[in-house]
Amino acid sequence: MTRSTAQAPLAEIRRELHERLMSTFDFVAAERLDRQSLVADCTTRIEQALDRSGRTMSGADRDWLVRGVLDDMFGLGPLEPLLADPDLTDILVVRPDRIFVERNGRIELSSSSFRDAAHLLHVIHRLVRNAGRRIDERSPMVDARLPDGSRVNAVIAPLAVDGPQLSIRRFPEQALTLDRLVALGTLPAATADLLRAAVRGRLNIILSGGAGVGKTTLLNAVSASLDPRERVITIEDAAELRLQGSHVVRLETRAANVEGIGEITARDLLRNALRMRPDRIIVGECRGAETFDMLQAMNTGHEGSMTTLHANSARDTLIRLESMLSMGGLDMPLRVLRDYVASAIQLVVHLSRLPDGRRVIGEVVEVQGSTDDTIRTQVLHRFRLQSVQEGRVVGHFEATGAVPDFMELLRARGCEPPAATFAAGRLSEVSA
Repeated sequence: MTRSTAQAPLAEIRRELHERLMSTFDFVAAERLDRQSLVADCTTRIEQALDRSGRTMSGADRDWLVRGVLDDMFGLGPLEPLLADPDLTDILVVRPDRIFVERNGRIELSSSSFRDAAHLLHVIHRLVRNAGRRIDERSPMVDARLPDGSRVNAVIAPLAVDGPQLSIRRFPEQALTLDRLVALGTLPAATADLLRAAVRGRLNIILSGGAGVGKTTLLNAVSASLDPRERVITIEDAAELRLQGSHVVRLETRAANVEGIGEITARDLLRNALRMRPDRIIVGECRGAETFDMLQAMNTGHEGSMTTLHANSARDTLIRLESMLSMGGLDMPLRVLRDYVASAIQLVVHLSRLPDGRRVIGEVVEVQGSTDDTIRTQVLHRFRLQSVQEGRVVGHFEATGAVPDFMELLRARGCEPPAATFAAGRLSEVSA
C-alpha cells in the first residue's frame, strides 16, 4: 500500500508496534494455534495497542499499520504488497529505501521501503531459509524460489558493497499460451504456427536473448505442443518451468551445505537424466559445463530437446555455444566443435526487448550445417524496427521467403506448418 504523506511517523509507529508485539509474544502458546487463529490474535493485540496509544489517525492509516505489522511478523514485510500485485514482473531492492519494480516492461521506483539494512537482511534470511538455502559471509550469494515459483537472487556483504541486494523475478500464475503471446504482439501468428510445428516435429531448439526478455515464458508456451504421452525431464537451477504435460519430471540443482559439500550441478542432473529414459530433456538455461552434455543428448537420440541461453543475437548464440564447449575442457579443433553444434541444433529463436519495454521474437533462424569458417544459418522470420519517436515504436514482423531444410522432416512426421508460414512479406505490424 502506498503512503504519500506522513511516511516517516507511520513507519516509526509500525516499528514500535512490531517491537512491542514481539516483546510480549507467547511463542509457546503460539505453537498450539493454527495460522488463521494466530493472525487473528495478533491483529487484536495490534488494534488494542493502537487504542491505548491515544493516537488519532485515519482508518486507512490504521489499516496500513495493522497490515504492515502482520507482514513483518508472518510475511516479507514491505515486499508483501508488491508480491500481491499481478502486474509486476521484477522486484529489485538496491537500498532499504529504494525498491524498484518492473511493470509492463518499464522499471519504476516503488513507494515501499524497508526500515533499515537490518530489516532488509532479516527478510532476505527469511526468504532464503524458507527455500531451504543459506546465505552468510561464507556463502554471500544465493538463488532460490518462492512457493509461487518466483525466482529470488540475493547478495550480501562482503560481495555487496552498498548493502544487501535482492532481486525477485515473478511469473504469471497461469502460463501464457502462444495465442496469448500473439495477442500481446510478442510474435505473429505465422511464427506461432512455425514453433508449434517445430516442437511437434521434435526439432532441437534454443531460445536465446538477454535477461528478462521472456525466454522462460516462451518455453512454457511452446510446451503446450508437446505430446502428452512423452516423458519430459526438466533441469533447472531454480525450478521455474511449468510445462504443460502429464509426464513431466522436474529436477533442480542443489547448492553445497554449510560444510561445503553436497552440491549437485546441472551437469550432474543432466547425466543422471540420460539414465531416466527421457523422450525429451529441457534445460532451463545452459551456461557452463552442462552445455556439452546437453548437445550430446541432442545428438544421441533425444530429439525435441530444448534449452535457453543468454545471447545478443541468434548468431551470437551459436558463437557462445562454441565458446562454452571449448571452455568446458573439450580438446577438439574448432571445426569439430562447430560440426557438433550444427548437428545438434536445428532452430534458434531469439527474443529482444524493444525501446518501449515490450518483448518480441527478433529472429527465428534455421541452423543448416557448418563449414571450415562458420556455422551456416538462414533467417526464416524476423522483426524489423522502423522508428522510435517520443517512446512510440513502429515496426513489423516479416518472413524472409526462405524455406527451411527441415521442412521435409516435418512433413514426414505429419507436422508441416501452413505453406503461407514462409511466404515472403510482412506478417504483422507493431506500433504503440
